[in-house]
Amino acid sequence: MSATPADTVVQATCPHDCPDTCALHVTVREGRVVRVAGDPEHPTTHGTLCTKVSRYAERTYHAQRVLTPLKRVGRKGEGRFEPASWDQALDDIAARLRAIAARDPQAILPYSYAGTMGLVQGEGMAARFWHKLGASLLDRTICSNAGGEALIATYGGKVGMHVEFFAESRLILIWGSNPITSSVHFWNVALQAKRAGAKLVCIDPRCSETAQKCHQHIALLPGTDGALALALVHELIEHGWLDRDYIEHHVEGLDTLAARAREWTPERAAAVCGIEAEVIRTLAREYGTTKPAAIRLNYGMQRVRGGGNAVRLVALLPCLTGAWRHRAGGLLLSASGWFAGRKRDAWLQRPDLLAGRRPRTINMVTIGDDLLRASSPAFGPKIEAVVVYNSNPVAVAPESAQVARGFAREDLFTVVLEHFLTDTADHADYVLPATTQLEHWDAHGTYGHVYAMLNRPAIAPLGQARSNAEVFRQLAARMGFTEPCFADSDEAMALGAFDAERGVNVAELVRKGWTRLPVADAPFARGGFPTSSGKALVDAPGFGVPDYLPNYESRQSSPELARRYPLAMISPPARNFLNSSFVNVPSLRAAEGEPVLEMHADDAAARCITTGDLVRIFNDRGSTLARAEVGGAAGDGRARPGVVNGLGVWWRKFGRDGTNVNQLTHQRLTDIGRAPAFYDCLVEVERAAAASAAAASASGAVSA
Repeated sequence: MSATPADTVVQATCPHDCPDTCALHVTVREGRVVRVAGDPEHPTTHGTLCTKVSRYAERTYHAQRVLTPLKRVGRKGEGRFEPASWDQALDDIAARLRAIAARDPQAILPYSYAGTMGLVQGEGMAARFWHKLGASLLDRTICSNAGGEALIATYGGKVGMHVEFFAESRLILIWGSNPITSSVHFWNVALQAKRAGAKLVCIDPRCSETAQKCHQHIALLPGTDGALALALVHELIEHGWLDRDYIEHHVEGLDTLAARAREWTPERAAAVCGIEAEVIRTLAREYGTTKPAAIRLNYGMQRVRGGGNAVRLVALLPCLTGAWRHRAGGLLLSASGWFAGRKRDAWLQRPDLLAGRRPRTINMVTIGDDLLRASSPAFGPKIEAVVVYNSNPVAVAPESAQVARGFAREDLFTVVLEHFLTDTADHADYVLPATTQLEHWDAHGTYGHVYAMLNRPAIAPLGQARSNAEVFRQLAARMGFTEPCFADSDEAMALGAFDAERGVNVAELVRKGWTRLPVADAPFARGGFPTSSGKALVDAPGFGVPDYLPNYESRQSSPELARRYPLAMISPPARNFLNSSFVNVPSLRAAEGEPVLEMHADDAAARCITTGDLVRIFNDRGSTLARAEVGGAAGDGRARPGVVNGLGVWWRKFGRDGTNVNQLTHQRLTDIGRAPAFYDCLVEVERAAAASAAAASASGAVSA
């Protein structure tokens, strides 16, 4: 669609949980958004957007968007509401929170994550409100915390190489990532490198869209990345593919790692990973001898019991080979640590409002169990109220049947700030209509590149929608909070977010909508990691030497469970969804069709399953239904033997039986970071028709 002279183009930023954090050009005609496109001048966006965000206007103008406050009139979970006024809703919410806080403010829990990555509409005014109230703190670990804390333990911060310099790499390991789905701009850079002669290797249990386009796909078993990394270290040391000078000056503790890696021959790791030993030898040789070599690590591989240790091991590889000497060498998992955010966060979130109080912390991963806990000295008060914003826990949190039971408590007061009636909103006492990114101010750091970003509203809020920050500002007034910070406007918070940041050119940020941080092209060419010693750490304080840890649920660690549930299940995102966002956008849901389970032909044949069959996936935690997609007999499938891929995250209400794959996942935490082990999950699969026949037979036997 071409612009007309009457059109206005507004500079904006994609708010979603993606490393690309794209700069947007939003075209407005007569007060309505007619186009959302990438900023052609932004160095990483380059004028292109993913399919999801290019349809952001469709999401904003969705016919089922919540545009007025709603009050529950049915049972929790039914999704039956009646309209309410803002004054009625806010007055009632404030009164309920005030009464609970008078007994113990820790009985109130905020629940939020990355529905928006914005600094203002995320944990800006909201954090001020919760700190002043003294509510329970939320440990926001559900996506990346295992890998993030592992990176901090190794490098001293969540820092890495520049995404654009992957174009100059000669070898790229794409590890635990499917950038065609999750980071399309990195994939464009990787393709530049491929066209220039670089080799691309994808390490992933699933033969993803990205794996199909790489020169090589290494389909290891879920949760065995640490074993593979140790075997690579073994080979690098055994063959002398090390940069001894770099190690001597910029790495601490190689001897302790070498002693551990000595035990991890390619044969041992191959048996654990379910791959060939020669694949490991070849990969080690190529990685150790190719300059420059780069690793694009992503968060898929850290969603298992030993995910943190695995990230630490992979993060040490470029330190051993001296890959960091080159701007096209090293590793990128997260770049968010380049934003020196302590002063910024202190100003935005105001932890000083706690005034010395130390509320308990609830881990968002265990929300299913925690909502059902009674008061106790160890746990503290029973949770009496939950306020959910920027998240959909009933769909996205693990062991979702337990989560749904918790949110179905009639004595739990629940408020949800949302765009749509999600699975979680269906359980709310009040649903408050939130603005989208096209309707409010915000500021953004990033975790995939080094540009600070600004978002300007392109249109006025639709209906009665209000920004998250405005809702918490209004609640603060009703609660009698008089600190001047509660009067800060969204615009003032967005424009002031980076004032205290080291190196942010605020004038350029305001003028262009983005500005580059002053990070060196090869940031660790001469060491200088943000650790106390300036060196990368093997034996990190509080963590020890990294090691391989088997999954909670595997043949190795739980053989009896594996006999009953012999298939490992991972649940990577469907291509057209982003976590549970966009699931209700008609064009994107139509592209996905229905929940799918990818199976290898050998596993399917053993269960008399063919493509198109409706199958039941189950374990002790529950079951869910999906349509089988079978492949692999001719090397054409996405699933490897012994592993099934349940694509997510569908809203439960759109599932065939009101469930999704999180019905099967558990609430146990990772080794580092207190994060979820979503991909550490054993299941069995059967044809749904067979399951129904067995149930009917059992019922008949009982009747007889």
